[in-house]
Amino acid sequence: MSLPPEKVSELKQIIHNHLLKSGIRGKIREVLAENVRDDQGQSHQSLSEADFLSALQNRGIIDDVMKDLHFYQEAPMDAKNGSPPKHAPDFVNKEITQPKKCKKHNIDPSRCYLFLQVLGGKAFLEHLQEPEPLPGQVCSTFTLYIHFRNQRFHSKPVPCACEPNLEEGFLLEIHRDGKGESNKMADATALLSVSDPVHLVLIKMDTTSETTLVSSYFLDWRTVLSSPSGKTCFAIELMGVGSESKVPAGVLTVSLELYPPLTETLSTDIISTQQSLERKRTAEKERLFLVYAKQWWREFLEIRPSHQSKMVKIFAQDENGVNRPVCSYVHVLRVGRLLETPRQAARFVSLLAHEKAPVVGGGGGGQEQWCTLMAFLCRGKGDCEDHATLLCSLLLGFGLDAYVCVGTKAKGGTHTWVVTRGTDGSITFWESLTAHRYLHQAIDPEAPPLTPQPKPSSPYRTVGCVFNHQTFLANCQPSDAVELCVFDFQNQSCWKAMSEDALKSVCAPGSVSSLPPQPSLCAPSLDPAASSNQLELEMRYLVSEHRKDLELATVWDDHLSYLLSSALSAYELERCTGVSCGNEEFQDAVRRAVPDGHTFKGFPRHFLHRSARRAFATCLRSPFCQEIVSCRGDHVRLAVRARVFVYPENVCAVWLMFACKYRSVL
Repeated sequence: MSLPPEKVSELKQIIHNHLLKSGIRGKIREVLAENVRDDQGQSHQSLSEADFLSALQNRGIIDDVMKDLHFYQEAPMDAKNGSPPKHAPDFVNKEITQPKKCKKHNIDPSRCYLFLQVLGGKAFLEHLQEPEPLPGQVCSTFTLYIHFRNQRFHSKPVPCACEPNLEEGFLLEIHRDGKGESNKMADATALLSVSDPVHLVLIKMDTTSETTLVSSYFLDWRTVLSSPSGKTCFAIELMGVGSESKVPAGVLTVSLELYPPLTETLSTDIISTQQSLERKRTAEKERLFLVYAKQWWREFLEIRPSHQSKMVKIFAQDENGVNRPVCSYVHVLRVGRLLETPRQAARFVSLLAHEKAPVVGGGGGGQEQWCTLMAFLCRGKGDCEDHATLLCSLLLGFGLDAYVCVGTKAKGGTHTWVVTRGTDGSITFWESLTAHRYLHQAIDPEAPPLTPQPKPSSPYRTVGCVFNHQTFLANCQPSDAVELCVFDFQNQSCWKAMSEDALKSVCAPGSVSSLPPQPSLCAPSLDPAASSNQLELEMRYLVSEHRKDLELATVWDDHLSYLLSSALSAYELERCTGVSCGNEEFQDAVRRAVPDGHTFKGFPRHFLHRSARRAFATCLRSPFCQEIVSCRGDHVRLAVRARVFVYPENVCAVWLMFACKYRSVL
């Protein structure tokens, strides 16, 4: 049976997508490593292709690849005899062509749904010269993330190209806002009042698993309300982010369809009038707030001329270059059972990588970019402002009196962190990039010279303002030094507050249509045990290959490897709670496992990714790890343990520990 070229290409792409999704390639590498090791142990003949395929079949890996591939015959009727035409069967991945959310049993006939279908991309000119990847080849990919009214979805990764094959469907449920009316069918007028946009975030991931925010777009879906068929199709132009927010990044073709179709549609004039009224109302509220903010700033400068140089940040630009009040970046965020304690929330935020907004060219400071929460979570990394606003939102959700601080660190660089005030008057600083906590005690500059003063424990030098979702306070104390600062926010001689009503008019949820909707966190989908086992197998293979290059044999001590788990768990627990525990039991177990006259060496490392090769290359740059991995001596036994701790959004804390024991020779 022969296939036309387009069907061959389609089959290759389906198999490639399936391999990426199910982790089959890791299993193939594992089988290859074992067979090569067995083959070299028995004879030095090269491993044949037939033997390798037989090993894959015995493991059931070939069956795993084929089980999701289905055949079907297209059913157009032949013009002559009314029977289906005879041709080669097509290969179809049902998971791709039929989005899971479109299954009939998932649709409640009493609810209203919006089916958003992405039909492909074009004009991504940055990738014009990229060649089409071969099946199985690692390449850069695009992933599209969707957020609508607390519902989040994402597409499958597709290879980056000038015309990426972004074809995916998403079923979004539309809720009524009125109390007790969530189960009632919404009519066209009620749907017109739902002004929440669909937030589209396009992320690029390169071959080293580094992510880049390509575009962040807010789609007003209500144009479909004027379509007699309940369905419309159009193209949207995605713009770049940051300094490229005025430059097109590419075009997506999207289709919108309502389920069930409306019995009565609205005219385009009514929809455009509603959108115009919302824009005017938002513009007027923002204009009034800007007038108030200017007057408030003039009053602040009149207190003391030196206030001109203080770090008082009222507005900040998001990834689309839109100026928004900083208070709008914070909201009360409750995450159910995904995070159990405030300290665990701080640990989660610290695991999101720190990276300043990229700037084309040099010239000093980076581009200011306070990302929306959706863009920050999808990208998985951001600047200190993104971390601080997320941590403050989570701490507010846990019931703490939390604020974001804007100031400088000891080296003079602009920085943001979080402060919480206890009911007993205690002040605690939270560093969102590291999850470290510092108890603040102010120095009294008017105390007698011999009076003992507290020593500064935090790395922060000055603080200009603090804010949360409903409060903005500027520091009007004689000195903005953190060590002298009194965090009594009710004291008007120390802190100048903005009007809460003015802030609420532009920062409260639903106050203006320009505010981006705030998503909730997603539960992790990674299996910690499976991820840990996979990473450990890959690390063992890399260590064995490294020692083979040094002409050293590798003998693994499985018992010693198992004992390292308790140490890695203790390290992560200490990062979460700040309390060290379990080290005594680990040391006692190691003493029992290492015979008299033998030496034990261990080397732990922490990572924010699960790439074995990247991690191993980093570890080898340490002389301590190099000494263990390249250990020579009598009766050398090696051990390695990997532990992947999974948090919401599939954020991972990865711990690796290399160890060896050997007989000491005088």
